[in-house]
Amino acid sequence: MQFQLTTDFIATIEQLIANKDGHALRELLKEYHFADVAELLEELNSDEATYLIKLLKSKITSEALMELDEDLRERILENLTPTEIAQELEELDTDDAADIIAELDDKTQKEVIDKIIDEEHAADIVELLNYDEDTAGALMAKELVQVKETWTVAGCVREMRRQAENVTRVHSIYVTNREGKLTGRLSLKDLLTASEKTKISEIFIPKVDYVTVHTDNEEVARIMQKYDLEAIPVVDENGVLVGRITIDDIVDFIKEEAEKDYQMAAGISQDVEADDSIIALTRARLPWLFLGLLGGVGAAAIMGGFEEVLNNHAILLLFTPLIAAMAGNVGVQSSAIIVQGLANDDVKGSIGNRLIKEMLLAALNGAALATVLFFFIWGWKGTIDYGLSISVSLFVVIIVAGIIGTFIPLFLHKRGIDPAIATGPFITTSNDIFGILIYLYIAKLILGI
Repeated sequence: MQFQLTTDFIATIEQLIANKDGHALRELLKEYHFADVAELLEELNSDEATYLIKLLKSKITSEALMELDEDLRERILENLTPTEIAQELEELDTDDAADIIAELDDKTQKEVIDKIIDEEHAADIVELLNYDEDTAGALMAKELVQVKETWTVAGCVREMRRQAENVTRVHSIYVTNREGKLTGRLSLKDLLTASEKTKISEIFIPKVDYVTVHTDNEEVARIMQKYDLEAIPVVDENGVLVGRITIDDIVDFIKEEAEKDYQMAAGISQDVEADDSIIALTRARLPWLFLGLLGGVGAAAIMGGFEEVLNNHAILLLFTPLIAAMAGNVGVQSSAIIVQGLANDDVKGSIGNRLIKEMLLAALNGAALATVLFFFIWGWKGTIDYGLSISVSLFVVIIVAGIIGTFIPLFLHKRGIDPAIATGPFITTSNDIFGILIYLYIAKLILGI
């Protein structure tokens, strides 16, 4: 039966915590999955959540900690001693342990590492902390199963049994030479069907996809997606096998990047959540809103320069919101497609070719929309001049907006800047300004004002 967190269940847990009834809490929660425990912890205050973390077995609570919102986890960790944190980290794979310990201040980090009983585990965590963020080295886990190409099948099986005790899931068996350099992978089927005296060098598969410790996380995600990998080995500068990245780690990374890009595209400059404080949400939103304000002021200034035209031809003023909206919409559509293509590595060729394609697409769409608008204005006002001036303006504005929406993210990508910042308010604001300027200027030319 699927776990469902009800208000009655939460109330029961809170009452047991208030009564300090540890025995009843252990009995009630002993069969629950760590993800269910994490969901429960999210509904409790930090003191209640800390009580449960201290009460339950670290095998469950360590994994539950990884599922928690960062803010709640930070508050819980502040209530734990270095020894208690070390006990949680000892139950986690090195990559997850490194993620948690990275959230602590330097002094607490050192105290916690000193309290970890398994010295090899502690050393592995420290190694991961030394890699640059957003690289394969920082994302990988040290736990894996590796065998030497010089071993026999019998010796290989014995060694694999020993190594597997420290590995949560065995996705692949990696083969290395005497120096520890990655040379291939081993098929479980080949291992089981081969003679016990057969050398691993005779049955392993030399072709294996891998990344280095300095490979960017986005590149790791692209490789794993392209080749449909559940795990990928990581090597150092000398080709020595040092870790592996599993699919769950890369999915978490992709999710985080998608959330950041979505927020950036919506005009939020920091990584925030709905439950964050009003001050934090204001800091994240205000910069882009200020950009929108500047854009509006710029558009008003441009319209002020055409004040006489607008006073004498009020119909132009009526269609100003339409022109601005179409410019913003086309720009956002174009940039969104490019950003998505860049993220999926689907955008090939030169910027020039991409701009030409987008210009032709925008011209086709613009022609269709401008034709409809022309006949609408002609039928409404009974004059060709207004219909022609407004519809031609719309046609040109759509082409320009498409080019801007395509060029800016491509340009930013070439310069190593996240192209997601080009979408949303940035493109909308810039196209609003250019759209209104083009609209009023073309209208003025065609009407002979």
